[in-house]
Amino acid sequence: MTEKKKTTIVLFSGDYDKAMAAYIIANGAATYDHEVTIFHTFWGLNALRKDENIQVKKGFLEKMFGKMMPRGADKMGLSKMNLAGFGPKIIKDVMKKHNAIPLPDLIEMAKEQDVKLVACTMTMDLLGLQKEELLDNVDYAGVAAYLADAQDGNVNLFI
Repeated sequence: MTEKKKTTIVLFSGDYDKAMAAYIIANGAATYDHEVTIFHTFWGLNALRKDENIQVKKGFLEKMFGKMMPRGADKMGLSKMNLAGFGPKIIKDVMKKHNAIPLPDLIEMAKEQDVKLVACTMTMDLLGLQKEELLDNVDYAGVAAYLADAQDGNVNLFI
């Protein structure tokens, strides 16, 4: 019996297009029977944020971070041609026209394919994010857990 291939992705970027690329690769790898982990850190954590405002107790700085960061995958901006916020709407219209799968659906698809979604606990502490603010069925871990997954990885990406 052959050992299952492993793919790990560090999602550092909070850009819609880069997160989409990470999730397209993750879903593709899962389809090819890879064991896949996406480790969300810094701005990449925004892909895991719930859309709605969750009331949790926070200090002033944590509240400011929460207000400045997009709430959920669908609210993330583009890495290029953001066009004062109009870029994401334009790209989503183009994607719809070409029957491309939007990021929130790619995230759901990844969950259905048992892609391991990991939120970096150190970054959560730094940005004041709490578990209640993130999607359900997310794992919480630090860099040591990512490294344990990545050390046996056949494909390791940083996006």
